[in-house]
Amino acid sequence: MSLHQFLLEPITCHAWNRDRTQIAISPNNHEVHIYKKSGNQWVKAHELKEHNGHITGIDWAPKSDRIVTCGADRNAYVWSQKDGVWKPTLVILRINRAATFVKWSPLENKFAVGSGARLISVCYFESENDWWVSKHIKKPIRSTVLSLDWHPNNVLLAAGSCDFKCRVFSAYIKEVDEKPASTPWGSKMPFGQLMSEFGGAGSGGWVHSVSFSASGNRLAWVSHDSTVSVADASKNMIVASLCTETLPLLAVTFITENSLVAAGHDCCPMLFTYEESQGALTFGGKLDVPKQSSQRGLTARERFQNLDKKASSDTANATLDTLHKNSISQISVLTGGKDKCSQFCTTGMDGGMSIWDVKSLESALKDLKIK
Repeated sequence: MSLHQFLLEPITCHAWNRDRTQIAISPNNHEVHIYKKSGNQWVKAHELKEHNGHITGIDWAPKSDRIVTCGADRNAYVWSQKDGVWKPTLVILRINRAATFVKWSPLENKFAVGSGARLISVCYFESENDWWVSKHIKKPIRSTVLSLDWHPNNVLLAAGSCDFKCRVFSAYIKEVDEKPASTPWGSKMPFGQLMSEFGGAGSGGWVHSVSFSASGNRLAWVSHDSTVSVADASKNMIVASLCTETLPLLAVTFITENSLVAAGHDCCPMLFTYEESQGALTFGGKLDVPKQSSQRGLTARERFQNLDKKASSDTANATLDTLHKNSISQISVLTGGKDKCSQFCTTGMDGGMSIWDVKSLESALKDLKIK
């Protein structure tokens, strides 16, 4: 585990380049800062300035080395590097509300943008006009789209939104895609087709983050009611949900076909395991193993006295034991991919970026359980 403090401002979103030597972050404003690894330090190498509103999403295509950004100014730009300078290309999003999230497709020939306009813009390049154009997926989305993730087949697209629903759509565009093969999610995939919808009436919360597994047969999402869910398309769309005792989670990703890591307002990543045989989710533990805090040795009487005097059960000033000192807003797989992740990265509202080693975390969890 290592924490690098970039800024005093919150980091709203981040993206890594292909060889993980550079990271693009947005410091809670209308700029993107690109940092380069230099020894043990991160040095600012570039600033991308074109948006005139708060940047809400960044994604860095590994093969083509293009960056896509979107923001509250209702715009998105595709950035390409020429002679060491990043140049933007305009994207025709056709939205009347803020863009909220952006994600390249696996083949990098299109990307999807979520927005407050209750729609998803699926964008592809039109070489005649030298710009990126979009097609809209609208129905049956009824609120702001908060998160997106692509299926490995480059066609299916998962979306989480503020109408408490997680959905899987077809984003097939005949101009750029080959005809897709049948998947457990379905076989007919015209553009905009709703393949699956999850989330019942009267329950749930805003769906903050969605993630397909490496095979694409499973889909995980986290909602504002502190619930983690996994849908298994290969098992007749069976859904396993776990209502956690944590504060709401804001980000989730698969790290193996059966394991996922989620994080949010509790300021530390947590491990969850999908038990395929039982069709159930289990909580594996908090991955940020805290140091011994001063309140561990207190008796119940002393805790009550502190609550009465200071509105706190701790004798010292209340401080977080976790590496991040504020909510974690994004998780990304750093090495190994979603099927066999060996390292993942978190950024948060404390302006920090942390890199986590999966093997050392697993051994630390085992040690705790043995004790």
